[in-house]
Amino acid sequence: MDHGADPRPPFRVLLRMEIRPGTEREFERTWLDIGTRIAAEPANLGQSLVRDVEDDGVYWVITDWTDEPAFRAFETSAAHVDNRRRLQPFRTGGEMRLTEVVHRLEPVAAEAPAR
Repeated sequence: MDHGADPRPPFRVLLRMEIRPGTEREFERTWLDIGTRIAAEPANLGQSLVRDVEDDGVYWVITDWTDEPAFRAFETSAAHVDNRRRLQPFRTGGEMRLTEVVHRLEPVAAEAPAR
């Protein structure tokens, strides 16, 4: 599916996850397995797992969706309930923020230096 032709900005979900000390590597492996499955969802436009460099044990999941209804349908699906169950043993806290991308600027290609 070519999402690049869609002029609407993505619906972005930011998930802050506090992870139990000592389980970070296992959490990352579990998230990668789950993330690979989520990437196959038709409405998913991509996702990232990032580790906070200033707050030990904190990770951020950033995921884009075609729109809010598609995300909400996925969020309540049996498959995602199972995803949350698999991640629960690693989590000590966190929060979710639902956002709309207002503007996205692509990098400007640098011109080659004059010779």
